[in-house]
Amino acid sequence: MTAPRSDFLRTLQDRGFIHQCTDLDALDARALESRLTAYIGFDATADSLHIGHLVQIMMLRWAQKAGHRPIALMGGGTTKVGDPSGKDESRQLLTTEQIDANIARIRETFDNLLDFSEGGAILANNADWLDSLQYIDFLRDVGRHFTINRMLTFDSVKLRLDREQPLTFLEFNYMILQAYDFLELSRRHDCCLQMGGSDQWGNIVNGIELARRIDQRPLYGLTTPLITTASGAKMGKTAAGAVWLGAHRLSHLDYWQFWRNTEDGDVGRFLRLFTDLAEEEIAKLEALEGAEINEAKKILAFEATKLCRGEAAAVQAAETARQTFEEGVSAEGLPTVEVSESELSGGLPAFELMRRAGLAKSNGEARRLIKGGGARLNDVAIHDEMHTVRLDDLGPQGSLKLSAGKKRHALVKLAG
Repeated sequence: MTAPRSDFLRTLQDRGFIHQCTDLDALDARALESRLTAYIGFDATADSLHIGHLVQIMMLRWAQKAGHRPIALMGGGTTKVGDPSGKDESRQLLTTEQIDANIARIRETFDNLLDFSEGGAILANNADWLDSLQYIDFLRDVGRHFTINRMLTFDSVKLRLDREQPLTFLEFNYMILQAYDFLELSRRHDCCLQMGGSDQWGNIVNGIELARRIDQRPLYGLTTPLITTASGAKMGKTAAGAVWLGAHRLSHLDYWQFWRNTEDGDVGRFLRLFTDLAEEEIAKLEALEGAEINEAKKILAFEATKLCRGEAAAVQAAETARQTFEEGVSAEGLPTVEVSESELSGGLPAFELMRRAGLAKSNGEARRLIKGGGARLNDVAIHDEMHTVRLDDLGPQGSLKLSAGKKRHALVKLAG
């Protein structure tokens, strides 16, 4: 059952999504009067989005749940340019074929989170209008509304120049193209709201001003705060790299386990941001203390995985985690080896641990296995033959999983 449209901005505000808005009162009044169309842009620089994109996607989801129409705009055109925001160097340029393949895989994630049936969400591609632009006409009609003086003040440009990092003319055009996207979507779909991360504020404001000058359209912008963990780390950054939303990049178990490992102080906030659970239920869960907070973390892991990967994936991941980390065995009946806490505190070579776990006959064989790409730690490939296993590799139940190939596995647990 969807919430009344008037609840849209209230829901975003109550759940911690709103950082800045160009005119919150006017936007709220418009949401009360009619169905809004709101968009967020996603460049296709990889074949999956990651956790850092999830806050924005959840805003599109809440917009649809409140009766509004979301647009997930894929940057088939802007990916060819590269967003300089927050980057110290230029992105690697991709071919059109690579970009199209990336968009096709990313669509799989959106299908789980948004409803694209008739009259529902829209998956748009800015290549549809950017690829056919006439350069001179674009400069005369759009470029004249941007001054170099003002463009130099935006963080995406200023930070790169302050660090004396090169900023290509290609990238310098990105903010103009993003502004033009907003103008095009307002014309094609009556889109009046662009949402995004706080680093996109300048680009969003550019689009609003461009539409006002050319079409006299009142548009709005809304950004989310930078999401950090209770310990101050950037959300979604792990030792193993990005936490990918696509199952082809990260297993269901690893995705579930990422949420299960949430810090105690983040449980309530993440339940509000990354699940559909009602406030009353979240309040009960975040009030749990001591060992009971782990049950709230399991619910967070299940609900977040269900949204992004589907309920079957969430059930599978939860059961595998229970068998592996709580019973000490997996569905395959994994053999177990114990190590001391002092050994892992100092770091134990992965090749030695694989030998002791019976996954290799010698340290040399284990090192060759790692170099050949056949070793995995907690289902993540190990590529460095000198990789060390440490205490923070242990799951919540004090165990980790080692694998040699696809069929040989072992559990490593702390000695009791």
